[in-house]
Amino acid sequence: MRLGKDIAAVVTGGASGLGAATAQALADRGVRVALLDLKEEAGGKLARALGGTFAHCDVTSEESVRAALSVARKAHGQERILVNCAGIAVAQRIVRRARDTGAIEPHDLASFAKVIEVNLIGTFLATALSAAGMMSLAPSGPDGERGVIITTASVAAEDGQMGQVAYAASKGGVAAMTLPVARDLAREGIRIVSILPGLFETPMFASLPDDTRRALAASVPFPSRLGNPAEYAALAVHICENAMLNGTTIRLDGAVRLPPR
Repeated sequence: MRLGKDIAAVVTGGASGLGAATAQALADRGVRVALLDLKEEAGGKLARALGGTFAHCDVTSEESVRAALSVARKAHGQERILVNCAGIAVAQRIVRRARDTGAIEPHDLASFAKVIEVNLIGTFLATALSAAGMMSLAPSGPDGERGVIITTASVAAEDGQMGQVAYAASKGGVAAMTLPVARDLAREGIRIVSILPGLFETPMFASLPDDTRRALAASVPFPSRLGNPAEYAALAVHICENAMLNGTTIRLDGAVRLPPR
């Protein structure tokens, strides 16, 4: 896909972190970008800076996703690019023994379900509704491409740590649906690729103590640092531009393999 002002993109979770960096990279190439997020102040500010559009969106609600896509399409037309970056994480083991009482406590169902709703169902909703819109577009370019969808899984999908059962399950689902979605959409000229980021400088890491952040950075073989969201964005842009990337998952991790804890 040739990026430019005739292309519209939607980025979920676009107000911060990987989504914000991707929105910036696409806008730098002239793409008309709509940011979908719950964070209205940050999202609106970034959208204005990029000359784009912000729409309040709860990715767990079909009504909310439909409404947000309507706002984006009214401003920029039907998107040819969707980047799914909205996500959350919780840290809880499948079963734990309380230190004070010794009571055995299973993983809280509500928190597990919430992570699945945001990370997996939210990605599914945005992907399905955006793909339906893309199918209305005329094929473009020598390959007859209509659109490209990028999802965000995690290296935790393949080597989840202790306490990551909910997060790993949600991201594993995102990774697993990549190939069947690509096969479903192949005849329509719509591609999908999932990025599996490793340890990145995102809001999820911002609250960690400095010594913990240094230890995490040192665990990355090379380069021995946390990833920069701009590096995720660079890969997202390349996926958009490289039509042979389809139906696959790509680890973006500096060769890190997460230890058990």
